[in-house]
Amino acid sequence: MNAPAALCLAAALASGAAAQPVPTGFLNRVVTQGGKILPYQVYLPSDYPARGPLPVILFLHGSGERGTDGLLQTVGGLGQAIRAGASRYPAIVVFPQMPAGTQWVGPQAEAAMTALRQTLGEFRCDPDRVYLTGLSMGGHGTWYLAYRHPEVFAAVAPVCGWVERPNPLLESDPVVPPADGPAFPALARKLRDVPVWIFHGEMDGTVPVGASRAAAAALKENPRAKYTEFLGLGHNCWDATYASDAFTAWLFAQRRASAPR
Repeated sequence: MNAPAALCLAAALASGAAAQPVPTGFLNRVVTQGGKILPYQVYLPSDYPARGPLPVILFLHGSGERGTDGLLQTVGGLGQAIRAGASRYPAIVVFPQMPAGTQWVGPQAEAAMTALRQTLGEFRCDPDRVYLTGLSMGGHGTWYLAYRHPEVFAAVAPVCGWVERPNPLLESDPVVPPADGPAFPALARKLRDVPVWIFHGEMDGTVPVGASRAAAAALKENPRAKYTEFLGLGHNCWDATYASDAFTAWLFAQRRASAPR
């Protein structure tokens, strides 16, 4: 084969490779934590990567979705909302999963952060529009990670979560380390510059609504903190939250502050 023909063939092969479609939807990924391989999912909108760098949401599931199948964490909550109306979420969404018997604290919380970092490195993401949300036990995890990494997130949205253990039957490690002093003043100091929208159902029989009322009261000096209490709703207030156009409009309008916190 002469040189011009070889160059034409190479160009054709390169063109064909470039034309390969980028997989979108819910994609399988794994993270290694403490020598264990943990599955997670990443959601890419159907028009990725044409839209340019996209915002990223880290979603923490509740206790009922714990496991190692790598899929259950996408069935309800934010995953369900995306399947019901993908146009509402023009974002890359990270869905880590914690094994049975664990919480979104310590190693599992850091595994979620590793999954987020891997996603930021793999895909075209906007690092100034990274958001954190979670429901129930994932709401607790949202507070936990927001307290430890406030500089990462442009906004956080805990849904029926808690800062201090509101029920002796609930599994819970402290959001605020005891060495930092009383929990709510410490939380207010750490999140003073972070946009926060808290959600809870008035009739929640699993995580008492007082857990979110207390957190909202603690953040009252933060002008970008909001609280919504759904009258008549029980523990499942996440369907109403994630189906809300007002919520998504607020979320995607937030950008990370330039100054470190």
